[in-house]
Amino acid sequence: MKKPDCKTAMLNIILLVKKDFPFDNPEVQICGDSCVGCPKKLLELVETEIMYWELVIERGESPNLGEISRFAKLCKNVRRGLKRNGLVD
Repeated sequence: MKKPDCKTAMLNIILLVKKDFPFDNPEVQICGDSCVGCPKKLLELVETEIMYWELVIERGESPNLGEISRFAKLCKNVRRGLKRNGLVD
């Protein structure tokens, strides 16, 4: 099986994150007393990164492996925070 190019790999990660993360969940938009890390800020950070990469790819540019790795690590860490707050399984 052929490995995807960097652009395809980044788009695949973005699609998975958009499906998995609760960007539209109203519970996330409300700051509460029992947060472990701020889910709202974590999601805003990932959303900003997604918008950036979608624009970069739309311009015809391609991320390098280091950028893909950094973005994937960010998403993994944010997902861990969302899980601690009971927002993802």
